[in-house]
Formats: sequence, structure tokens, C-alpha cells
Amino acid sequence: MKMIGTTKAKEQIILTATGHDSRIDLKWEPAAGSVSQGYNIYRSTSAEGTFEKLNSSPHQIMIYSDFFGQNNQTYYYYVTSLTDKESKPSKIVSAGSYQMNDGQLLTSIQEAAFRYFWDYAHPVSGLTREGYQFGHEDDCCTSGGTGMGLMAICIGAERGFISRKKAAQRIVKMLTFLDKQTTRHHGAWPHWFNGATGQTIAFAENSNDDGGDLVETAYVAQGLLTVRQYFDNRYDSIETNVRSIATSLWETIEWDWYRRLEDTDGKHLYWHWSPNYGWHMNMPIVGYNECMITYLLAIASPTHPIPASCYYDGWAGSDYANGETFYGHKQFVSLDYGGPLFFTHYSNLGFDPRQWSDKFCNYFDSSRNISLINRDYCIENPKNFAGYSDLVWGLTASWDPWGYDAHSPTNDNGTITPTAAISAMPYVPIESIATLKHFYHTYGAKGLWGPFGFTDSFNLKEDWFAKGYVAIDQGPILIMIENYRSGLCWDLFMANPEIKWMMADIKKAENKNSAD
Repeated sequence: MKMIGTTKAKEQIILTATGHDSRIDLKWEPAAGSVSQGYNIYRSTSAEGTFEKLNSSPHQIMIYSDFFGQNNQTYYYYVTSLTDKESKPSKIVSAGSYQMNDGQLLTSIQEAAFRYFWDYAHPVSGLTREGYQFGHEDDCCTSGGTGMGLMAICIGAERGFISRKKAAQRIVKMLTFLDKQTTRHHGAWPHWFNGATGQTIAFAENSNDDGGDLVETAYVAQGLLTVRQYFDNRYDSIETNVRSIATSLWETIEWDWYRRLEDTDGKHLYWHWSPNYGWHMNMPIVGYNECMITYLLAIASPTHPIPASCYYDGWAGSDYANGETFYGHKQFVSLDYGGPLFFTHYSNLGFDPRQWSDKFCNYFDSSRNISLINRDYCIENPKNFAGYSDLVWGLTASWDPWGYDAHSPTNDNGTITPTAAISAMPYVPIESIATLKHFYHTYGAKGLWGPFGFTDSFNLKEDWFAKGYVAIDQGPILIMIENYRSGLCWDLFMANPEIKWMMADIKKAENKNSAD
């Protein structure tokens, strides 16, 4: 049975404990007027017993997930704040762990991932921070992760993690900041920006990437079109404001600018433009990869559209089709063995692949086969990495013991990333749920779980578990679990009339090409 306890004294830290399967989660609010340099968390088996400190260094956020790996266990907790000295403790609260069924466990894991986008959001703008515990500055926010954050908040409201009113208020705060504060480059947002000032942050030193990022902007737009449909109450002024600002932001993205009509044939979209370096990065967006949504939205734009012919002439140009078979699964498009699995996730957080077929394939079938190829590669385990199996699989971009890399069957160093297999849940639900449960129960207490759910990655050969999180890995976990369970984000996004018109236009372009 779930148990919740909460302190009430305003002069103290206000602490809440909530029981889950194999763990107890703590959240707290600081004492009124206090400024903390961190927190200590204490636990005991009884209210009168000896309390032990759980953290080895000051804990920096007001969430703590105590994953001890047992059920039917009750613990008692208090928290203190650290300034020049340790504050007086919060009141003692308690909760008990209990065995969850599959539906309850999925909700619990979604709620943990949701906290990244709600509790860890930038305090000024509400936008999504790039990462946690990987060395990013606190003010560094990400446009792609913010698009995922918009979708995450819809799920949070729908699942009851927060109220609909609070969700709408936060969305207005985020959209207003994107509109009034963040620097845009011909309507496109940069990859990174300062969550307090809105100023562009260069994505990497000396990269010339200090301007518009059209692919990341597409992920923002995917979120805009999702929230525009979710907050549909015409009699609520806040929800009306959500729809109004979301529509304005969507319609002021200058997709057509990124065709480079002044010096190219205009068939491709280009990824980057900088006010300092122009088109110096010179990266046409071509598939198959995570960028399909960029072309789909550019064609769908009611104000700055590109021709539907760009879908085949630009996006799906040379080297798009595959046609080979790996482990008995036909691979319709993409690199051999499918590349990193985020290729099949980011464009399909809102765009429903079940509803999209072109002359190459149906994209749900394609993503299912790529997911199975990724899994079967890990089962074969040709490089003999520790732990790989039918339950330990999933290669995609993430941190690893040596840095950050786009892991795949052709770029494998033994690092497994939970978002890869879990976010494939709509495509391979039996396999993904089995792996999710294995990750949770086998590795949760060993370091694969933290305040925002599954941490970014792990490498059993190196006995290494990531300590932190990346926004664009946490977002697909929450969103794709929901798409498997209810189809919420798929249904919302696909309800936009521009999407239906875009799909029809591409079909017309396909038929015209066939006739020619």
C-alpha cells in the first residue's frame, strides 16, 4: 500500500515521502526565506531509531529517490539544509515500498521522467535544461528538449502528476519566454540558449553553430502543435493564450529561408544559419535519420512553406533506401543496421508513423524492424560486451565512460542507453517492457536510477553507470511510453489540420513524379 507523509510547518523544510515499487521518493520545499548550499537526507527504520545520512556530498536538488530494491519496506526520513551550518531537520515522514503491476510501474517511471521537465526546469523561463550532472551550466537550456518538455507537460496533466491549470500556466510562461526573450534567427531557435536571458549559447566552441538550428526548431514546433491541441478550452483565458502564442510561434518560423535559394537549387533545407558565419556549416538535411519532422513541418507551414517536392528531392534523396535484411528483418531505409535508435524516436514523438507511408515503406513498420535489428545485434553481441542479452539492449546517442557518442550496431563500445529500448515501446512493446522491468529491478539499486528516473546510460564492462541525465534522452522515455499506452501525443499532433494537408501534398508530389 502506498504511504505518504508530509511536514506542515512553514518555518521548516516541507518534506513529502511517496512509496513506489522498490523505492521511496522524497520531495521537499525549502523553509521560507532560506538560501541553501545543498541538503542532507537521513533515513531510519523507525521514527525513534538511529538515522543514517544517505548522501555522501551535499544534494543539490529538492528531489531524492531512495532505490533500495525491496518491497513491503517502510522507512522514515528527514532532510536538513546546508548553509554555514546544518539547519534544524524537517519533520520526520515515512512511506512504504510495494509491488506494482505493469501499469502502475509504467506510470511511476513516467512520473519520475516528468520531474526532469517540471521540477528541474529553468526557474526563470520554465524551459528545459540541457542536462543534469554532466557539466552543463545551470542556465543552459535546449530548444529540442524544450519541445519535448511542452509535450511532457501535457502528459503530466493527463496523468494527474500536476493540475491542468498549473500545466497551462507553465506552458504560457514557457511560450512567452520563447516569444519575447529568446533570440531567433529567421524564426529558428538556436540549439542552446540562456534560460534566464534568452541569449544564444554557441553549441560547441569553435563550431560556428551560434545561430538558428532548424532541426532543433522542428522539435520545438512539434511541441507547439501538441500543446495547441491539448489546451482546447475556449472558455479559459489561460488555455486560449496557450493556443494563441503557440500558433504565432509556429507561424513565424521561416522554414523557406533555410532553403538557401540565393546560392543553391533550393531542394534541400539547411541545418544551421549564423548571423556571424552565415551558411558556413553548410549541412544540408538529408535522410534517413532523426530529421524527417523538419521537412514535414516545413511543408506543412501555412506561412513559410517549402514545396512538397522537397520531400523526395531533398530529404529522401540518394542513399535513402536500404532494402537489405539483417537478422531476418528487412530494413527499408537508413544506414545498415539502422543507426542509433533515436532516428526512430525524435520525429515520431508527435508525428504518428502508423499513418505515414511513402514509396519506401510504412514508417511504423520501418521503426519496428530497426528496433528489432538493434535488439538482435545486442543478443548476438559480436564484440562480447558484458551483459548484452535479450533483456539488455538499446544503442543510441548518450554519454559513456569516455564522453558522448552516437552508439549503434556499427559504433558500439559496450554502452547501453535505457531510452533506446524503452522509447521503442510503441514499436516492440513486449520486448521493451521486459527490458524496462529488467533494467529497473536488476540495475536500479546499482546506479541506474536517480531523481528523474533511469539515468542516461551504463556500461557493464567498465562497471560504469551514468550519474546524470540529458533532456533529449528523458523526453522520449516519457512521451513514447505514453504513445504506447494511450497514443496521446500522436493523437494531439496529428489533429492539426496543417499535418493532414502536408501529407496530402506529399502524396500529390509523389504521384506527379511517378507520372513524369
